[in-house]
Amino acid sequence: MGWLRNSLVAVLCCVAIQAQALQLALPTNARQTASRDSALDQVAVPVAPFYNGVLKTERSEGAVTRRAYRIPASGMTPLQLVAPMRAQIQAAGYDILLDCDDDICGGFDFRFAIEVLPAPNMYVNIRDYQFISARHPKTEAIITLLASAAAGAGYLQITQVAAGAAGAVEPAVTVPTAAVPEIRAPGAAGDLETQLLSTGSIVLRTLDFAVGTTALSEGSSAELSALATLLQARPGLQVAVVGHTDTVGGLEANISVSRARARAVRTALIDTYGADGDQIEAEGMGYLSPLASNLTAEGREANRRVEVIVVREEG
Repeated sequence: MGWLRNSLVAVLCCVAIQAQALQLALPTNARQTASRDSALDQVAVPVAPFYNGVLKTERSEGAVTRRAYRIPASGMTPLQLVAPMRAQIQAAGYDILLDCDDDICGGFDFRFAIEVLPAPNMYVNIRDYQFISARHPKTEAIITLLASAAAGAGYLQITQVAAGAAGAVEPAVTVPTAAVPEIRAPGAAGDLETQLLSTGSIVLRTLDFAVGTTALSEGSSAELSALATLLQARPGLQVAVVGHTDTVGGLEANISVSRARARAVRTALIDTYGADGDQIEAEGMGYLSPLASNLTAEGREANRRVEVIVVREEG
């Protein structure tokens, strides 16, 4: 009967850990892909970006929960994922220790210096992620968020530490908030405008090119309509439409394809949506600027994209 007693203890420990965790309201279409709980463990909590070869962390010990989620949606950004979570964390009384994107955090070095649940359950694009760590001033409980995006989906990892011995910490506060609405691709002009002007670039994930061609498939595009509306409202804004490919095929051919697709988008913006061609450049990078590894099908899919970059705003 020893095995039964041990199994019951493990189940009770797991229930206790979950009871202590801050219950965040996730997007309604979020699907849990992985979990790992420890009744007593240590976690290195990042409190500063990776700098001069060092990631500054603080050790936290206690009951630990780790969860990974996949949110099916095209065109989302890591910031879209973490912003509602950050608001809930702060509402629960937590103090933010570190809040950074891939560029500020330290890119490749930061990502591989932190604990991440294994792929494919948790996918991290080293050039497009957002990280937050926070501590509760009274309970010393810790929570970290790691969000990233790939073609067609976003990924979110939530790690929580109930500081102190397992079961000895007061239950964390459950934030009284409604479920976060399902995250979908940006369609409104305000969504695209906010991201493009705040970050300087946006990937147009809802574009559809016929397989093996450089021509846009027929049909309207909410993203192109929103972009044209933005350009019409800000006549001094200059943007570049840049095509990208995966590494299948030679560089010269991929640059040609990526440039042709960028030009097709520029043409559609002008002819179909009424944008001013003088505000739009078009160029192709081939496979020289990947978002993810070309060694996986998911990475290659993420790399096949058309991106809009803010060049300048005159007047």
